[in-house]
Amino acid sequence: MEPKELHQRVADLAGTAAKEVFETMLGIPVKVADHYLDHKDPRPQEGIVSLIGLVGSWIGTGSICCPSDTAWKLCSRMLMTEFNSVNEDVLDGMAELTNMIIGNVKTGLEEDMGPMGLSIPTVIFGRNFETRSVGNGEWTIIPLECEDGPVNILVCLAPNREGRTIQRFWMAGVRA
Repeated sequence: MEPKELHQRVADLAGTAAKEVFETMLGIPVKVADHYLDHKDPRPQEGIVSLIGLVGSWIGTGSICCPSDTAWKLCSRMLMTEFNSVNEDVLDGMAELTNMIIGNVKTGLEEDMGPMGLSIPTVIFGRNFETRSVGNGEWTIIPLECEDGPVNILVCLAPNREGRTIQRFWMAGVRA
C-alpha cells in the first residue's frame, strides 16, 4: 500500500471508529476534522496519552491524546459516574477507549495488511512530559471535537521489514 493511501485509509478507519465508539459508548456525537501528517512524534506535553502497539506485517503505534479535563468528562459518560479529576478509573477508561478505537482501526487494516496484534494499552498522565517513538515514520493525526473537548487520534505504521516483532509475539503466545 502506498503511503498516501495508507494515511487516508487510517484516517477513514479512525474517523469511523471514533464516531461509532463516541455515539455508542459515550452517547455523544463527534466531529472528525481533516487529518494531517507529521514527520515528528506529535505528542502533547501534558494531559493524557494512551498508546497501543500494533504488530504484523506492518508495525507501529496508535494513540489517543487529550487534555485531562476532556478525559475525565469522557470517562464520566462511559462509566456513568461523575469524575472531576483524573484517577485510576479515568486512566483505565482512557485505555479502554484507545483499545476500542485503535482495535477497530486494526481490524479494518487487516483486510489490506493481513493479521495484526495489539499490545496492552499504556496510559501516561501528567504535565511537562514527553513521549517519543523510536524511528522516523510519518504520523497520521486525526483531530476530533466533541462537547467534552478536543481529542486527537495518532497512528504511525511502517513495514515490518525483518518480521522479528511478530516472531516475538508468536513465541510469547500472543495471537494476531
